[in-house]
Amino acid sequence: MLETARKALDKPPRWRPRPRSVALWLAAVAAGAMGAVAISAPAQAALRDGAAIQQGRFIGFAANAQLLCNNQASCTSGSNATYRNIAATEFNQVTPENVMKWETIEQNDDQYNFGPADGIVAFAQANGMKVHGHTLVWHSQTPGYVQGLSAAAMRAEMQEHIQALVGRYANNPTVVSWDVVNEAISDSNGQLRQSFWLNTLGPSYIADAFRFARQADPDADLCINDYGIDGINTKSNAMYNLVQSLINDNVPITCVGFQGHLQLNQIPSTLQQNLQRFADLGLKVRITELDIRIPLPSDQNELQQQAQNYATVVNACLAVAACQGITLWGIDDGNSWLPNSCCGNEGDALLWNANFQQKPAYAAVNTALGGGTGQVPGTPGTPTATNVTASSVTLTWTASSGTVTNYQIERATGATSTNFTQVGTSTTTTFTDTGLAANTTYRYRVRAVNSAGASPYSAIVNVTTTGGTGQVPGTPGTPTATNVTASSVTLSWTASSGTVTNYQIERATGATSTNFTQVGTSTTTTFTDTGLAANTTYRYRVRAVNSAGPSSYSGITNVTTSGGSTGGNCTYRIDAWNDGYVAYVTVFGPRSGWSMPFTIGANNTIINSWNAIISPSSGTNRTATNMSYNGNLSAGQSTQWGFQSTRPAGGPLPTFPDCTPE
Repeated sequence: MLETARKALDKPPRWRPRPRSVALWLAAVAAGAMGAVAISAPAQAALRDGAAIQQGRFIGFAANAQLLCNNQASCTSGSNATYRNIAATEFNQVTPENVMKWETIEQNDDQYNFGPADGIVAFAQANGMKVHGHTLVWHSQTPGYVQGLSAAAMRAEMQEHIQALVGRYANNPTVVSWDVVNEAISDSNGQLRQSFWLNTLGPSYIADAFRFARQADPDADLCINDYGIDGINTKSNAMYNLVQSLINDNVPITCVGFQGHLQLNQIPSTLQQNLQRFADLGLKVRITELDIRIPLPSDQNELQQQAQNYATVVNACLAVAACQGITLWGIDDGNSWLPNSCCGNEGDALLWNANFQQKPAYAAVNTALGGGTGQVPGTPGTPTATNVTASSVTLTWTASSGTVTNYQIERATGATSTNFTQVGTSTTTTFTDTGLAANTTYRYRVRAVNSAGASPYSAIVNVTTTGGTGQVPGTPGTPTATNVTASSVTLSWTASSGTVTNYQIERATGATSTNFTQVGTSTTTTFTDTGLAANTTYRYRVRAVNSAGPSSYSGITNVTTSGGSTGGNCTYRIDAWNDGYVAYVTVFGPRSGWSMPFTIGANNTIINSWNAIISPSSGTNRTATNMSYNGNLSAGQSTQWGFQSTRPAGGPLPTFPDCTPE
């Protein structure tokens, strides 16, 4: 690593090549970790086993370093074993989602944090994957100390950072490519994005970044990467012209990345043609950050449409010889950047759902890659109902013909309803549905799934539950809060009238939020909620439930946790231009979790965020809450979060009432 004294703002470049012995040592360390990191392959065919992959394409994912490796360089375990196993067995390529970005690698000048990135590289090497580095030069997630430099100092800082990061892995055969420049084209007019890079260095910063990267690694593929360029349009035309000019100037660019953050049923009809025209320039092309988002909540018809959309994208890539492969921007919906960081109330964008169950899109991608069975199962028999009680029913059906991975069971409430939602899966031909309301008619249907897709639905069966009190409970009293600490609160309320099976406790974050989610149940009239953030206002409400159904909700009570401090323990900076801005907020310890309210303009749209969960997804009043990896800060520690937003007609900039401006 490069360890040097703090530098003045203006100085000549002072990078020196990293000794080859260090690079070889790093490769040896990664190789030594293989035994600890490797995970055995599954018995069933995986995405990476498809014929297209065997013929030299890749299928990859964006890696969450915490879930995969606990942010550790050794990567001997991760915080989610299921995530880790899918990563190891389904893919042959990986892109670090965040931990190779400047903000993580070198948040403070000359203080490098390679550990989380080293862990992903070690995991990839142990499991037969290639690594695509992401990203070297970007207008977002770049520390403030870089953005305020003079032109000469900024160019020197860029060179030093690229040489340190790319040079670290230059002799490791696992790291084969880099996003050198990310999102350089404006969304609105097809010109270069008005970033601090462009404003300080001019357009030459793009060519400089590629030349610095080539100096650091003579062999890696060097890519320019952007979103909104998937089809032929104003922005992709601007990218085409930029790339053509770079080639004409002998800039060492070798590939173009098309991010592929797409909406349901809006796959560009010119996708394949667009990929091909860039390939015809003599470049490699790749789809780098693919996800296909659905308005929430999604339904089964939309999930089937999503599967067809995924197949369309994969087939477009496979039809272009220079398309190296596809990287999915995550594994499962539960850990996706959507919907919290982009695009309003849209999500469910990946191949596995939040419970790591394969969605129809998985089968579609597997089949497109040449790994499916090629034949969907036959239609299962009409379910029959037995053991019907006031709250449950057991369903049985005749098996489908052909290969079956599992059966999906769907339910609608009401004798004629067509609003079906999936309530479970089964690997056998029986399923017991529980938690039903008494004296209520439900409708059920079943379909079979394998890697080629889903069968037609079975015929529908109607089932009416029995018994019940016939009377829902009365409304419970408004909760009162006691024993309020920095991380917990005890709630008490007056009991409901009538028969009560249990009470459901719901919580929303923020003094005015209406986004309630259930956080627990109680068979008594008290409940203790734990794991809360300090100095944060939560809202609680309660309702009672019995076999006849739920009561009305109680009144709402607001509770503000104690501990920590506000005002002066966070700072913010805003980089604004005519129609947008990027906000950077630094949070200082000590902290045991944090939550920060802020406001944005009524017409603003947050299009990207990092290192925080922002809710709700719309409106002027928002709250940023820590991620799992950056909530606990000791004295002297800090973390930075932020977001990028549009600002139509130069509207108001965001305000952060708990923070002071830098």
